[in-house]
Amino acid sequence: MDRYELQGAIESVLFVAGEPLPKAELMRVFSLTALELAAALTDLAADLAEQRRGIKLFMTDDTVQLVTNPDYNEWLIKLLAPPQEKNLSDSMMETLSVIAYRQPVTRADIEAVRGVRCEYAVSQLLKQGFIKELGRKDVVGRPMLFGTTDAFLRRFGLHSIDELPPMPVIEEEENDN
Repeated sequence: MDRYELQGAIESVLFVAGEPLPKAELMRVFSLTALELAAALTDLAADLAEQRRGIKLFMTDDTVQLVTNPDYNEWLIKLLAPPQEKNLSDSMMETLSVIAYRQPVTRADIEAVRGVRCEYAVSQLLKQGFIKELGRKDVVGRPMLFGTTDAFLRRFGLHSIDELPPMPVIEEEENDN
């Protein structure tokens, strides 16, 4: 096995292991002496550093492990610590509920159900990506129609809008029937 093939094989084994491996185990797997393994690990560490790779070797006296390169911590932080989700206010939750259950819906439709203006709530829900513009209603004034997004489904743990719980029956509606 040539130098590069040995480095690739060691890198693969360390990647799959995901935890520190005893150097003795690597010597056994690759039938290497302690001196040969030390040389291979030194070469691999140097090549990873020279190529500015996203991983590097972390060695102790007895073990070796693949770890992330601290030069790229900024990107790992962005991945692993996404911005905190903002809490939705009561008015935003009410607006979002109306949109979810009655979509596609206009601002006037939302205001008719809620009994209050909803521009701010709609603008915030659009900004946060929970709702989107679906087009315009074919009536005078051509008002914008709104519906929910995949971000809405993910936030509330739904796979489909069909999984929304049934709307509760309001007593006034029961008396009207």
